[in-house]
Amino acid sequence: MDFNEVKKAVIKFTEDRNWDQFHTPENLAKSISIEAAELLECFQWSPDYDKEAAKEELADVMNYCIQLADKMGISIEDAIMEKIEKNAKKYPIEKSYGSSKKYTEL
Repeated sequence: MDFNEVKKAVIKFTEDRNWDQFHTPENLAKSISIEAAELLECFQWSPDYDKEAAKEELADVMNYCIQLADKMGISIEDAIMEKIEKNAKKYPIEKSYGSSKKYTEL
């Protein structure tokens, strides 16, 4: 299944339940943060984790990201590629290779 089919399925799921009325950009952004915290909880006390639980929480984060992008008229694909281009300038390979330093420290 390609990404466009996934996006359509996420949007249809919401439309079929008449949940769009609750999905303001603000509420979706809150939901992303909440679900991301639940994903983090999978790793809270140990590096060992339940892969299925982490997969479900990651899916929740991604579903809300897809919905927020749709609501805001943002192409996820374009946004990611634009961000990669910006980061490539901030983190040139010759300065950042193998380093976890922030671009302001390189």
